[in-house]
Amino acid sequence: MPVKGEMIIGRRAVRGSAGTVRAFNPATCAAMEPAFGLATTADVDAACTLAEQAFDTYRNLQPERRARFLETIADHIMATGPLLIERAHDESGLPVARLEGERARTCNQLRLFAGVVRAGHFMAATLDPALPQRIPPRPDLRMRRIPLGPVAVFGASNFPLAFSVAGGDTASALAAGCPVVVKAHGAHLGTAELVGKAVLEAAIACDMPEGVFSMLIGEGRQAGQALVAHPAIKAVGFTGSRQGGMALVQTANARKEPIPVYAEMSSINPFYVLPGALARDAAGIGRGFVDSLTMGVGQFCTNPGLVIGLAGAGLDAFRDAAGEALRTKAAGTMLTAGIHKAYAGAVGKRNGIAGVRLVAQGGETGQGCAARAALYETDAATFLTSPDLEEEIFGPASLVVACRDEADLLAVTRHLEGQLTATVHATGDDRELAATLLPVLERKAGRVLFNGYPTGVEVCHAMVHGGPFPATSDARTTSVGATAIERFLRPVCYQDVPIDLLPEALRDDNPLGLVRMVDGQLRAPQ
Repeated sequence: MPVKGEMIIGRRAVRGSAGTVRAFNPATCAAMEPAFGLATTADVDAACTLAEQAFDTYRNLQPERRARFLETIADHIMATGPLLIERAHDESGLPVARLEGERARTCNQLRLFAGVVRAGHFMAATLDPALPQRIPPRPDLRMRRIPLGPVAVFGASNFPLAFSVAGGDTASALAAGCPVVVKAHGAHLGTAELVGKAVLEAAIACDMPEGVFSMLIGEGRQAGQALVAHPAIKAVGFTGSRQGGMALVQTANARKEPIPVYAEMSSINPFYVLPGALARDAAGIGRGFVDSLTMGVGQFCTNPGLVIGLAGAGLDAFRDAAGEALRTKAAGTMLTAGIHKAYAGAVGKRNGIAGVRLVAQGGETGQGCAARAALYETDAATFLTSPDLEEEIFGPASLVVACRDEADLLAVTRHLEGQLTATVHATGDDRELAATLLPVLERKAGRVLFNGYPTGVEVCHAMVHGGPFPATSDARTTSVGATAIERFLRPVCYQDVPIDLLPEALRDDNPLGLVRMVDGQLRAPQ
C-alpha cells in the first residue's frame, strides 16, 4: 500500500484540491514525497455530513459488531507491516523500536475498547421500577448513556500512532458509538494515510455505514477550525499545545450550539524528591530522572520538567548525579522543525532569567533538528516570582527548585497550575511530609505516582491521563484508559416508555446480559 498523498472521505480515498503540502524528515531537513492534497471547505462539509448520516445507524449496531470493528482496525494496522514503521520513522525521527511499541499500544487500546463495548458498563444501564402504590406514585424510570454524535479528532505530533488517526481519541469515540472525522497532523502525513486506509479497509470489511470514519488533511488552522465549527460535530478530541487547544475551545464555544472540547495541552509534571528517598539513593533517583527526562528527546506530555526538594546535601547529590548523567546523553532529533525552534527559543529564554543557573547540558547538537538536554536550578523564591519558569518547555529540559523548608515546598506546590502527573520519591521516613503533600497533589494532578517515573502511560481501566487546567480543558476526563469513552456519552432517561420501544439495555429480559443498577442495587444478568 504505497503512500499516494490521499485523504479519506467516507469510503473514498481522494486528493484534496486546496493546494498541496509535503511531510518533512526532521533528521535530514528534507521534504518528503509525495505531495498531499489539502482539504477544501467542501471536503470538510462532505466528511461531516457523512458522519452525521452514519450516526444513528452506527450507534444502534449491536455491541458485538462495534467491538469486532475495533478489533478489525487493529488487525489491519498490524497488517501494514514494515511500511508503516519505516514511513513513521522517516517522518518523525523516532526510533524503529519505539514506533513498533507504539503500534502495539495503538492496537492494544483498540482491543481494550472492544472489551469495554462488550462488557457494556459504559452505558450505565439503570432501572427504577414504578411504585404505583407510593404517595406520590413513582413512574417507571430507566436510564442509559448514549453517544453524543460525530467527533472531530486532531492527531498529535509526538505520537504518530497512539494519539493520532486511530489513537485513543478515535478508539474511545468509535467505542462509544460516535463516527469520527480526523484531522491528520502535518508532521506525519504518510503515516496518517497508511493508518487511515487501514481503518477504511476495516470499515468496509465490517460493513460499517459510510461516514463512520473520515480523515482530512489541512495546513494551518483553517481546516481544523472549519471542522470544529461544523454543526454535525458534537465533540472534539485534541492533544497539543495550550495555544492550539484554546483556539479550538473558543471556536467550539462560539458556535450556535457549543460543544465540549477535550484538549490535553500543557504540563510540567512536578517530580518531588523527599529527604528520606534522597538519603537512601539520591544518585540512583537522579540517573533514573534523567532517563525519563530525555526519553523520546523529552517530547512526552508527562516529561518531568520540574524537580522539587528541600535544599541540602541530599538534593545536591541528586543534582550532581543528574547533571553527570545528563552530560552523557547525546543530542536527539526532535519531531519537527517547529518544535525544535520552539525548544531552542525556550532554552535561550531560560538562560536569561535572573536567579536561574544552568547545571548541565547534554551532548553537542548534530545535524537536522537535534536538541541538547538541559538541567537548571533555582530557589523557591525565584520560582514563585518568575512566571516564565512555570511554562512548559516541550523537550528535554527541567528545573530543580530548592526549597528552604517544608513550608516552602508546600507553597511551591500550591502555586502550581494543573498537571497531568505528580511524582513523589519517598520512604517511610518521609511519611508525614508525603501525607501532607498528597491531598494538595490530588487537587493539582490527574495521576499521582510514588517512587517511579511519569513517562510511560499504561493503557488500562484505572489509568487517568488528564488533570486540571491547563493540563486539559476538562479535568473531569481522561484521554487514556477505559473511562476515556465517557467523554463522548450523555445520559438519557426513559419514563413509562413501552417495553417494546425501550432500548435493549433497559428491557426487563436484559438481552444484552448487562450488569445493571436496579432500584439502587447492582444486579448481575440472570
